Amino acid sequence: MVEGSMGSGMETSLRYSSHYKNLRIHAKEKFPLDSKTLVQTHGEVEVGSKLPSLLAMSIRRFYPELSASIGVGLQFNSQDKFGYNIRVKKALLLKSNPMLHVNVKGRCNTDKDFKQKKAKSAIELAWSILDFQKDQDVRIKVGYDLLEKAPYFQIRENNWTLNADISGNWNIRFDL
Repeated sequence: MVEGSMGSGMETSLRYSSHYKNLRIHAKEKFPLDSKTLVQTHGEVEVGSKLPSLLAMSIRRFYPELSASIGVGLQFNSQDKFGYNIRVKKALLLKSNPMLHVNVKGRCNTDKDFKQKKAKSAIELAWSILDFQKDQDVRIKVGYDLLEKAPYFQIRENNWTLNADISGNWNIRFDL
């Protein structure tokens, strides 16, 4: 299972993190190009300053027969300014339990001159629990960032998501 929907429709969320320490409104829109390819746009506004903190666009290609995806894009953010990114993800399905799978993923952000700014490579175990309680789905991820050499986890319940790592970094998201 590779996360991501090919359907279009604006997705909005409220986000707060230990890193930014301010509330942000995030919006994402997906525009299908064909049955396996989409253009994805993101934007984020800091509530206090009312200024954009992120503008991004990427093209993502899904390979359902491989349970994999790849994306390339460009972004502008208030910290690093303009840059490019590439991301890949491969899901390894466990036949013993279709709701349990291993994700292998990587991401690299560069500046406008293609000099690496930030990279992430991780392996994670993801467990989706449908109808944990009536009308409540839960997803639990436990992962290990191979470059930072740090474990992390994610708990998602319907509209709420909490991410945290061993270094004390965390963020919370509420999907509207």
